[in-house]
Amino acid sequence: MQRVPALFAALKLEVDRRRLPGRFLLTGSSNVLQTPALSDSLAGRMETVRLHPLAQCELQRGPDSSHNRDWPPGFLDALFGRGFESRHTERLGKELMERIVSGGYPAALMRPVGRRRANWYRNYLNAQMERDIPEISRIRSLDVLPRLLRHAAVQTATLFNLSELAAPFQVSRTTIRDYVTLLERVFLLEQLPPWHSNRLKRLIKTPKLHLGDTGLACALLGVDAADLMADRIVLGKLLETFAYQELRRQASWHADPVSFYHFRDRDGAEVDVVLERGTRALAGVEIKAGATVTTADFRALRKLKAAAGIRFSCGVVLYDGETSVRFDDGLYAVPLRLLWELP
Repeated sequence: MQRVPALFAALKLEVDRRRLPGRFLLTGSSNVLQTPALSDSLAGRMETVRLHPLAQCELQRGPDSSHNRDWPPGFLDALFGRGFESRHTERLGKELMERIVSGGYPAALMRPVGRRRANWYRNYLNAQMERDIPEISRIRSLDVLPRLLRHAAVQTATLFNLSELAAPFQVSRTTIRDYVTLLERVFLLEQLPPWHSNRLKRLIKTPKLHLGDTGLACALLGVDAADLMADRIVLGKLLETFAYQELRRQASWHADPVSFYHFRDRDGAEVDVVLERGTRALAGVEIKAGATVTTADFRALRKLKAAAGIRFSCGVVLYDGETSVRFDDGLYAVPLRLLWELP
């Protein structure tokens, strides 16, 4: 749709002539409302829906959903309501690495695992850089973008550091900031804002950087499932992005709007994902690649719980273990696979 922004003026006239919802479906690979040449925003006449890559629960369901009547998955409902019952399941192990590397783009998932799937992601990124992005921005240094995105993939799930991102490039920090914004507009990058509270004064107020999909990130980094098994540092960052994106995708069709943040204080206490449902309820999710959980893993969640007060609904440590267990009032250890398999 970003290729023909002049259509919006005609659509406005037609919608005003006949107010019937669902007559037009407009698609595009970028946020069309941020297109410079847009003639009219269609404010009050259009609903914008972001179409995410497939969530793991959608992949689990498959095209034939007759075997799975527990839809949609119940993780968010448990997080904001009923809590998590004790249950036993199997570890993901190597399957977790394969899910991270595969990502959620349907066309990529139709390719065989390995080189052909990674090539699809690289070709997709090349098409974005060479065709889609020039259509929405008069960018000067087009060769910087793929290198910048690769550098961002290295920093996924870390605090956004503009100086560090800009360091390898001979362009200004202001230009790099503009390029990051551009990559966000085509849904390749996201900034996760910090959660804050008047009860805590020593909070970090820097957003976190996340790649839009871990399949894209792995293709950029040139890593496969075996590489993730061997490098726990890279695995930890990609796993955090993987779980965050799964939560985002599930929230996109949830009945109540859910806002996303991260929590970090100057003492190093960090909750990877903070979810806020309206002004009523708040929950925290910490993501861990290991197969065991201890009381120490709930340190940051306890700080978040104290800061949120009565709004705190639940705190979860997601881990690649076998047992869902309650550690304290409102604090649970939950196997990662229940993120998309919980009924």
